[in-house]
Amino acid sequence: MAVSNCIFCKIAVGEIPTEAVHASEDFLAFRDIVPQAPVHVVVIPRIHRDTIMDVEDPQLFAGLLAFVQETAVKLGVDAEGFRSVINCRANGGQTISHLHVHLLGGRFLNWPPG
Repeated sequence: MAVSNCIFCKIAVGEIPTEAVHASEDFLAFRDIVPQAPVHVVVIPRIHRDTIMDVEDPQLFAGLLAFVQETAVKLGVDAEGFRSVINCRANGGQTISHLHVHLLGGRFLNWPPG
């Protein structure tokens, strides 16, 4: 179910155009508009869930992580390594209330991240 004022829901249904780097019936990956690494894409489920805490179906997690893997392979960052990040709520750095994974790669990523 889409939420009418959610930017990621609008992207998921094509109301806001974006260049998908990988897409399926259930998930979409597109470039982050403020990239923090040479490869920085946002991976979203097409179904709306505000945060990781709002997911009750373990199959959604399984599908999302499998799609992140596929996206990493497609973008060529699987062999060298990449980071996947899920922010949760304000203190976790989540700025858009739609579950999403940041996939970052293309360079060495320092730790701690922030």
